[in-house]
Amino acid sequence: MVKYIGSKRVLVPRIVGAVSAFRGARTVLDLFSGTSRVGHALKRAGFRVLANDHNAYAHALARCYVQADRRRVWDEGQRLIREFAGLPPRPGYFTETFCVRARFFHPRNGARIDAIREAIAGGSFEPNLEAVLLTALMEAADRVDSTTGVQMAYLKTWAPRALHELELRMPDVLPGEGKAFCLDAVEAARALEADVAYLDPPYNQHSYLGNYHVWETLVRWDKPEAYGVACKRVGCKTYRSDFNSRRRIHAALGALVDAVRAPHLVVSFNDEGYVSRAQMEALLSRRGHVEVVEIDFPRYVGARIGIFNPSGIKVGTVGRLRNKERLFIVSEERACARAAAER
Repeated sequence: MVKYIGSKRVLVPRIVGAVSAFRGARTVLDLFSGTSRVGHALKRAGFRVLANDHNAYAHALARCYVQADRRRVWDEGQRLIREFAGLPPRPGYFTETFCVRARFFHPRNGARIDAIREAIAGGSFEPNLEAVLLTALMEAADRVDSTTGVQMAYLKTWAPRALHELELRMPDVLPGEGKAFCLDAVEAARALEADVAYLDPPYNQHSYLGNYHVWETLVRWDKPEAYGVACKRVGCKTYRSDFNSRRRIHAALGALVDAVRAPHLVVSFNDEGYVSRAQMEALLSRRGHVEVVEIDFPRYVGARIGIFNPSGIKVGTVGRLRNKERLFIVSEERACARAAAER
């Protein structure tokens, strides 16, 4: 899966264990699905997963990893991936924007990305199969990018991986069907009912749309006007999420928690976030008993590298090298919450 700030790769076993401890839980709602790493793991564990994210790239990942049924897309997906791998390079919007104006990818790979994306756009594929192909292309591009993992900037010199050849691989699509939605989180919480709701909201000023604007453009393929050194979508200038605002996040979280239609909640929130542990416990306690699990882990690689000015000179120091991720386990039943926290 693609590199992602806030990825729950290390926490996935704890999250799946907590959900599994809720007696009789069958359906899980993931309201901020991101890369669908958690939804994929929950689907593998046998849960019916409802994955939601308002970003187009995340919705495509959820259609691939949560909604698609391996038995229906595997053979055709593999055939098409082999076909696309042999397409001749065709430089276009992607190459010009993200390889020439910006240097996220080597132009040689950019021209192949252009050719493959145009082939997907012209194929009129069934939506789940299209999502599998888009995911394969995103993940292939991610393996040859020249960033520290976010698309706010690119490296001054090519990362060694950026000089490798783009390689399409079939994503790890699982058997069975879930559901993927592309809704505002509160709208999804009001509309969708589940046994457990998993919440992993943005926690500070960093916007996922801004951090992963290249994937958004690659999936939408709307070839938007771009601005700045990073060639962000012009829509990034005006997009604002309440979850990225220190002033508005408390009210946004409150509205979301109140809207959730599930007796059990698992909430993941970083200690760098705008909401403290005490504030989160107070907010969640109106939904039931709250247990908290803290997990210590290294900060994201981009943060550990340090702070540099536009000339590449280091101008700041990193305050700390490790974070705490907090899992808040909430249930209407005290014993159930405690058991889930201990898994």
